Amino acid sequence: MTKRSKGISVVVCALNEGENLRRTVESYRDTLPPKSEIIVIDDGSEDGSTGFLTKHKRMARVIRTRHIGVARGRNLGAAKGRGDVIVFSDAHVESGAGWWKPLMDVVENPRCGGAAPAIADMTDTHCKGWGLEFQGPNLNENWLKKPGDAPFTAPLVPWCSTAMRRETFEATGGFDEGMLRWGSIDKEMSVRLWLLGYECWVVPEVEFRHVFRDERPYDMDWSWAIHNKLRLSFVHFGAPRIARVVGALKRDKAFSEAASLLADGNVSSRRKEIAARRMHDAEWYFEKFGPNW
Repeated sequence: MTKRSKGISVVVCALNEGENLRRTVESYRDTLPPKSEIIVIDDGSEDGSTGFLTKHKRMARVIRTRHIGVARGRNLGAAKGRGDVIVFSDAHVESGAGWWKPLMDVVENPRCGGAAPAIADMTDTHCKGWGLEFQGPNLNENWLKKPGDAPFTAPLVPWCSTAMRRETFEATGGFDEGMLRWGSIDKEMSVRLWLLGYECWVVPEVEFRHVFRDERPYDMDWSWAIHNKLRLSFVHFGAPRIARVVGALKRDKAFSEAASLLADGNVSSRRKEIAARRMHDAEWYFEKFGPNW
């Protein structure tokens, strides 16, 4: 059994991130409090981006995997960590001094499922978002505007630099490992936390800078992303809302393959598992947050 500490475990999932990874790790190294650690899940990188960590092993611990995807990578990193609080991070972010204290203050609330900072574009820091909301039945998302300076709850939070108590992580089962590689993993976790009776928070005074890019440095099969949207809806939504999601996504050329992937998964048992534990259903969620579709 891993010995726990009172510190923070930062879990960084990376795949061919180049210099972005170094910037991310160094940013955490320079700003984390004592007794903290950085765990890098290198999910099959071929660009040598984790090479600098072989020379600076005390900076971060590297766990090498082979295309297990974001959900499984985050869960693995959390399981290997020692901290009482876990920060799940992308490999292309940069923090400012003192970022962790306001997040920890919010995470201490047992009802808090996750506490996220404001997210700014790395190259255009005036472009910012404070949490997210669903756009419509295609399950795309919109960034929210800042409602004020105090922490507030949001329908969705971006898990690119979001803190979570280990106790909450373990109680909720971590990220859904039925979600493939990339896409909607953050949204599924946010929705599930709300349905299980937790809250997703944004802390406006904390800001992380994030690299937004048009092309990813790895191969991406779009059927994975469509599958993940379908899985989110089939696990958590009622039949009428599932039908609207299917109607919005079936025009995509990757839909047939995504539907086949969904049929091969454990959607039925997963739905029953979540339904047996949740405090709210999806209609409660959409009545609370919208949009009304």
